[in-house]
Amino acid sequence: MVTRRNFLINTSLAATAVLALPSLAFIMDKKEIGLQLYTLRDEIAKDVKSTLEKVATAGFTRVETYGFSIQDQFWGLSPKELKKILDTNKLKAVSGHYNLGSFLYDGNTAELIAAIEAAKILKTDFLTIPWVDEPFRKNIKDYKKIATRLNEAAKMCANAGVKLAYHNHDFEFQKHDGITGYEILLKETDQDLVSFELDLYWVVRSGNDPIKLFKENPGRFKLWHVKDMDKVNPALNTEIGSGSIDFKTIFKEVKQSGMKHFFVEQENNYNPNAFEAIKKSCDFILKELI
Repeated sequence: MVTRRNFLINTSLAATAVLALPSLAFIMDKKEIGLQLYTLRDEIAKDVKSTLEKVATAGFTRVETYGFSIQDQFWGLSPKELKKILDTNKLKAVSGHYNLGSFLYDGNTAELIAAIEAAKILKTDFLTIPWVDEPFRKNIKDYKKIATRLNEAAKMCANAGVKLAYHNHDFEFQKHDGITGYEILLKETDQDLVSFELDLYWVVRSGNDPIKLFKENPGRFKLWHVKDMDKVNPALNTEIGSGSIDFKTIFKEVKQSGMKHFFVEQENNYNPNAFEAIKKSCDFILKELI
């Protein structure tokens, strides 16, 4: 017989056990492994439907889109058509890389408005800005302007129920009069509205430490790109677990980072091919990281 006293004791013990294992929630929740679809850009350009079927078969449940434009939409598919294929394969596009036309430079909102609408149709959590063209990131003034634009875009996104994030490469870590572009972006953007997608490969490749960034900017890195570095040639990627990046140590800092979603990405050097490569990465993450 379960008395009220026994119930309270058992409930208390269960709560204590959960508190004693703070990583358990992450282990349970993050079976939701994501893939940046740019990894399969050659395949997806030929056949979106079969490519997404293979992504799901490989073990992924989340994806990050790329390549949206007003003219071509998503590889010739409307957001509604893409959403239907994703739903059929039980995939969710929790983030998307959206090039915003000239918005970051001259404030033209046409592409931004279209991107927000597409993200809403896909029920995407994060609209992520993937790149800044070289002529517009040469000095401190440029990065301050980018930060201002990010704040403006973030407000528009928030009004539509979407979050904004910024994805890095290595150029943001170049110094300008003693300060990096990335430091400017972190400092000058509204931390309540602008999140960051930390590409772990580019951070390490640029000679920086992801964990140091987490400690200095707790909670800012809601998204990660999990991309490994080839042991022989650092300019190349490789399957997760086959390269030189210590993901086991990095994944221990999930809470401090603030990470909500992560995406495997591999841009080159597939072994033996892109589909086998993403399966190998997914298997390693499930077995060794989460």
